[in-house]
Amino acid sequence: MITIRTQKNQSLVTVKEPGKDCWIDVRNVSKDDLDKLEHEYGISAELLIDIMDVDEQARVEKEEDYTALIIRIPVFNQEYEVAHFTIPVGIIIFSDKIVTICQKSSDALDDLANNRIRDFNIKNKSAFVLNLLGRAAFTFLKALKDLNRKTNIIEQELQKSVQNHELIQLLSVQKSLVYFTTSIKTNELLLEKLQKTSIFRFKEEEKDLLEDVVTENKQAIEMANTYSSILTGTMDAFASVISNNLNIVMRRLTIISIVLMIPTLISSFYGMNIGLPFQNSSLAVWGILAFSLLAALTGALFLTRDRRRKKIKTPAASAFMFRA
Repeated sequence: MITIRTQKNQSLVTVKEPGKDCWIDVRNVSKDDLDKLEHEYGISAELLIDIMDVDEQARVEKEEDYTALIIRIPVFNQEYEVAHFTIPVGIIIFSDKIVTICQKSSDALDDLANNRIRDFNIKNKSAFVLNLLGRAAFTFLKALKDLNRKTNIIEQELQKSVQNHELIQLLSVQKSLVYFTTSIKTNELLLEKLQKTSIFRFKEEEKDLLEDVVTENKQAIEMANTYSSILTGTMDAFASVISNNLNIVMRRLTIISIVLMIPTLISSFYGMNIGLPFQNSSLAVWGILAFSLLAALTGALFLTRDRRRKKIKTPAASAFMFRA
């Protein structure tokens, strides 16, 4: 879908035909849109293919008729297995217009289209690029906070019941953090190149804006690395908990098997066709049953004595540490 916007009285309005100093916003790109961008606007097919590539990294290149930048922005879609991911956005700057191409809609582009940026001016093309990069960094920060809240909710659910569903959700969050970290770093490389190259001649106020964008982008990188480290530690901790719970269950099953084996052994012994003590007594059945139960209880107490000792010693040790 191609939307053409121009600025009037400090606000953006939608028009039908492109004019001087307009912004051509292309989202949810179709094949007809690509053909129109190539033949009517003169954008090379190779560049359009790169922008449509979901794995394309951020970069800047200068052509004869335009300057092209590719940045990466975060996108949220619940229909996908990994709801938070990133996609490339192409920014093509002509002498009289700006074209942005994105496969899907994004909050960063919506902020620009809905006049949510102070002193936004599409006539200033270098400031347009910086504002879009700044909104991309801000959107990354916002998405990272959402992922952190989601992680906290999943952790609370895991503390109640360890299920595969919650672990898969944590894995999805970890994938999103990897996508975010990679994309933010590529945007950082692009910002460093913009600072060193002479493709854009930034004014003094634009240099201040560039520094602010670089700062927000670095903050996003640090936050993504921090959340990723925390999530990795959390998943390792829950993996240890699951392994420990499995060991406890196996220990209990082993104790039950051994305890049940004792009366089975006694019953099997008295089932042999040979002469045995008390075989002529009327109370032999009850005596054997009582002896089997007593032997089973003795075995159960013997097998669980270490655990009971630990439970007894732990409060005493804690009280001693408290008094110290």
